[in-house]
Amino acid sequence: MIYHLFEYLDQFDIPGAGMFQYLSFRAAFAVITSLVISMIFGKRIIGILHRKQIGESVRDLGLEGQDQKQGTPTMGGLIILASIIVPVLLFANLTNIYILLMLIATVWLGLIGFMDDYIKVFKKNKNGLRGKFKIIGQIVLGLIVGLTLYLSDDVMIRERITITEDNFQEYKSQEMQVDDAGNLYIVQEHKQPLTTIPFVKNNEFDYSWLVWFSGKYADSLVWIIFVLAVIFIVTAVSNGANLTDGLDGLATGSAAIIGVTLGILAWLSGNAIFSNYLNIMHIPYAGELIIFAGAFTGATIGFLWYNSYPAQIFMGDTGSLALGGIIAVFAVIIRKELLIPILCGIYLVESMSVILQVSYFKRTKRKYGAGRRIFLMSPIHHHYQKKGFPEPKIVTRFWIVGIMLAVISIVTLKIR
Repeated sequence: MIYHLFEYLDQFDIPGAGMFQYLSFRAAFAVITSLVISMIFGKRIIGILHRKQIGESVRDLGLEGQDQKQGTPTMGGLIILASIIVPVLLFANLTNIYILLMLIATVWLGLIGFMDDYIKVFKKNKNGLRGKFKIIGQIVLGLIVGLTLYLSDDVMIRERITITEDNFQEYKSQEMQVDDAGNLYIVQEHKQPLTTIPFVKNNEFDYSWLVWFSGKYADSLVWIIFVLAVIFIVTAVSNGANLTDGLDGLATGSAAIIGVTLGILAWLSGNAIFSNYLNIMHIPYAGELIIFAGAFTGATIGFLWYNSYPAQIFMGDTGSLALGGIIAVFAVIIRKELLIPILCGIYLVESMSVILQVSYFKRTKRKYGAGRRIFLMSPIHHHYQKKGFPEPKIVTRFWIVGIMLAVISIVTLKIR
């Protein structure tokens, strides 16, 4: 809103009004504002939750220190959501299709998580919202995002194609340019659903390749494959973030690291000069997402002030489902969804530890009559707790791994 106000005032030559046209300036303000909201208003919200006795009911898992968490206020994800939404509304271009999609994802999954926490806390039902309703909500969001990205005329990709002897005849009628190395190339703008393959040169992957067998109908069927892929990504990452939220600061800190990385990737992808230099897919207007990434990072770091060990508040599903969904939708928008297994490696390992544990237990129970376990407990962060590692050490080491994965994700832009 402030962005649009100063955009209007800029025509009157008011000193300083033009500053709000710069992404870096608005991103910095988004970070500061989200930090202020999460740290200052967060304390008040914690006080309100204490007075309302909205506390966490901790299951007896036989873990050291779990009794200390009993009664800790939950639903702190409301702090994160407010700290993201308010700065974005103030400093982002609200006509940008990508910002609108991110706001929808934030509110949608935040509401689903809130309903889950509400049932747990106020209805005293430890199971919360039934799993199928969570999945349905995630599928609906995937449909909204997938169809919007595929159908909207505001979503375009600019692809750089190097001209060679093999394809010269195909592109000879188009305007060609020369790069610093003397190679001819053209810039082609289209809506084809592409994504980026890490570590591969000329690394655009076309979703229509997955329906090659349909021949001339491939372009008509590709939207189905693309939407299904988006649904899977949103569901997987959202649930992965939910599973990771088990130790004080683990999910929050991991999300902050991922948020910074996605912001860098969005800025590079949305910048014509840098995307051309790095020879990566240029997504016009995607640079605006750095405002959202700034708010997201500031909100998670600000919340970490209260969520670090020993936690004064838990985010609950209100926060964890939303954080995972935000990361998934953000990655899909900037066409970096194939980087998720690397960038979100913590979420992947946490999810796989649960899948492997449950599958192995059921298989051995059928075979031997008694279930056996791979880990002492899943998700895997509880395995290390069972082995006697202090909670802060586990969280810190997971953060270190997350930083390493973030660096690798950025390095993929050059190593191919």
